[in-house]
Amino acid sequence: MTSTSNHDAQGGPFLDPDTETIYATPRWRTLLYRGATRACPACGQRKLFGWGLTIKEDCPRCGLHFERIEGHWIGAIGMNTIVSFFMILVYLIVGLVATFPDFPVKELVIFGVAVAIIHPILFQPTAQTLWSAIDILMRKLEPHEVDWRFVTRQRKGKTGNRPS
Repeated sequence: MTSTSNHDAQGGPFLDPDTETIYATPRWRTLLYRGATRACPACGQRKLFGWGLTIKEDCPRCGLHFERIEGHWIGAIGMNTIVSFFMILVYLIVGLVATFPDFPVKELVIFGVAVAIIHPILFQPTAQTLWSAIDILMRKLEPHEVDWRFVTRQRKGKTGNRPS
């Protein structure tokens, strides 16, 4: 990891005194896009999941430890639950509207149960990376959390410049 100083208390841009490079947490759009596409929110690395859809403890590229605080994954589980309930609701509304006035109840229930079982399993990896991105939005990256060479960085210059 890079040695740092002149770091803003709120996780703002900071200057690496060795290289005089200014490093900053990626912008919110970048973080959310990376999270929604199952990539590391900090650096964009995509090879984060093994068999069984389990996320690695740390990003293999930038070293971000995904579970930044105890209980971190509760947010991802909550997000997965909300999105899964929404998908079931959408399925039911579309199914009922598409089959009106003769509702095939048996088929609607069978497919509804399938959506309720399959969607949360398939969405969990996305929920984990997206929740990690939201967590970084709420609590900016600290200098010791990642290898800043792989995270968004600015050109050499003054600390007052806007991060790229």
